[in-house]
Amino acid sequence: MEKRRVVITGMGIVSPWGCGVDKFFNALIEGKSGIKTIQRMTLDGHAVTFGGEATTFEDEVKEKNLLDPKEMKRMDRYTQFACVASDEAMKDARIDMSKEDPYRVGVIVGSGAGGFDTFEKQHKAIIDRGPTKCSPFTIPMLIANMAAGRVSMRHGAKGLNKAIVTACATSAHCVGDAFRSIQFNDADVIIAGGAEAVMTHIGIGAFTTARTLSRRNDNPTAASRPYDKDRDGFVMSEGGAILILEELNHALKRNAKIYAEVVGYGQTADAYDMVAPDPTGVGAAKSMELAVKNAGIEPKQVDYINAHGTSTHLGDIAESQAIKRVFGDLGTNKNLKVSSTKSMHGHMIGATGAAESIVCVKVLQTGIIPPTINLENQDEEVANLNYVPNKAQKADVKYAMTNSFGFGGQNASLLFKKYN
Repeated sequence: MEKRRVVITGMGIVSPWGCGVDKFFNALIEGKSGIKTIQRMTLDGHAVTFGGEATTFEDEVKEKNLLDPKEMKRMDRYTQFACVASDEAMKDARIDMSKEDPYRVGVIVGSGAGGFDTFEKQHKAIIDRGPTKCSPFTIPMLIANMAAGRVSMRHGAKGLNKAIVTACATSAHCVGDAFRSIQFNDADVIIAGGAEAVMTHIGIGAFTTARTLSRRNDNPTAASRPYDKDRDGFVMSEGGAILILEELNHALKRNAKIYAEVVGYGQTADAYDMVAPDPTGVGAAKSMELAVKNAGIEPKQVDYINAHGTSTHLGDIAESQAIKRVFGDLGTNKNLKVSSTKSMHGHMIGATGAAESIVCVKVLQTGIIPPTINLENQDEEVANLNYVPNKAQKADVKYAMTNSFGFGGQNASLLFKKYN
C-alpha cells in the first residue's frame, strides 16, 4: 500500500508565556526567558523554587471562558492544558466536525506523569481527614490517558484514541504515531501532542533530590543554559502542546491552511540506564538516522535541529556527539543550525516534543531560528556546532528536525518539511 502524505493544519499551546502559538514563538525568537520564581504554591524547604510556570493560565481561562468552571474542577491541571491547547489547534485548523466522519478523526495525547497535582492533593486529604475524604473523581483525574479522553469528548473525535507514556519523549512519540497512523489509513485527522503539570511538591522535590535540576534560585532566567560550561541542570516547566495532523488530500479538499509536511519519524531505545543517556549517543544517532531514512533524504539536506538540549552535562554532550555522528560538525557541514529552546521555556517533560515540533513548523514558515540563550561559555566537550547562541538567526530552512529523549532510554526524532 502506498503511504499517504501527512501535513500539519493546526497548532495550539499553553506555555510559560500563556496561551497561544504566536505568543510562544514570538518570545522565543526574541530570546526571552519564561523561567521565573514559582507563584502557585509555597516552596518553603525546597532547594529549587523556580521553573517555567504557566502563571497566567487561570486568568486567561476565566477572561476568555476557555473552560467550564465546573468541568475544570474535575480535570487535573495537565488535562486542562491539553484541552485548551486542543481548542486552539482545532480552531486554527478550521475543522468542522459536523462535516467529518468522527470515526476517521483520532486523538493521541500523552503525559509523562499524568495527574501529579491530583495525586498530591488527594493523598493529603486522606492523611489529614481520612480515606473517605478522597474525591470520587481522583482516579479519572490522575490517570495519564485522561487528557486523550477529554480531548476526544471535547471535539467528538471517535476514531483511534490513546495516550503514549515515554517520559520526556511522550509527545514526540504521540506526533510520530499519529503520522504513521494517517500514513497507513487508520485515520484522516489526528489531534496529537502532550501535556504536563509536574510542578508540584513531589515533582520538584523528587527531581531536586535526583540532582537533575538547576539551583540558580537567585537568577532563574539564566538557569537553563544548554551547552554552556557553567550549566548545573535542567529547569522544570509545564504546559500543553497540540498539533493537528491531516492526510494531504483530505486537507486540500477542504481548502485547509497547510503549515508544513511531516516526512520522517525515527524511534530507538538506548537499553543503557534508567535515567542517564548512553554517553556514546549511539541510540540518539540511530533515531535521527531512521527519521532521515524514513523521509527519503540525505542528512546534508537537514537545515535545522531543535535539540532535546536539556542543560544537563551528560545529555548535552551525548546528543551533540550524536548529531555530529549523523550530520557532521562545522568542519564538514556549515549550513546546519542547532538550538535548544529549552533555554527559554524550560523542560515541559511530556509536552516538550509537541511544543518543539511547533517550533520546527514555525521555523519552516518564517525562516527565523530561535536562539540558545545563556550560551556564554561553550563547553569544549560538546560538538563543534552552530548552536545559534543568544540571538535568533535567519536561514532558508527546508527540513527541520526535533529530538526528544526520555528516562528509560526512549528516543524519538521527527522530521518536518516546508510544504509546497
